[in-house]
Amino acid sequence: MDAKITLSFDEKVIARAKKFAEDNNISLSRLTEYLYSKITHGQYQHLEEIPIADWVNLLAEGKVEYQTKSRGRKALKNAYFKSRK
Repeated sequence: MDAKITLSFDEKVIARAKKFAEDNNISLSRLTEYLYSKITHGQYQHLEEIPIADWVNLLAEGKVEYQTKSRGRKALKNAYFKSRK
């Protein structure tokens, strides 16, 4: 069951996140849920321990190129619901 929450972010972060979500055919809500899910399934004591941190740092420095296969919204939706079973 989905529940609604209200979050506040810097406007520039929101704009970038919306663009990222749109480019990956996912809603901003599902992208946020996915990231929270990844973070909370680990046993992390500090932000620096989260595995995505190194990748994000490399990407920010321009050393990494992230490529995915483009999937349609229906395929993403089906994959999401299949993972929830």
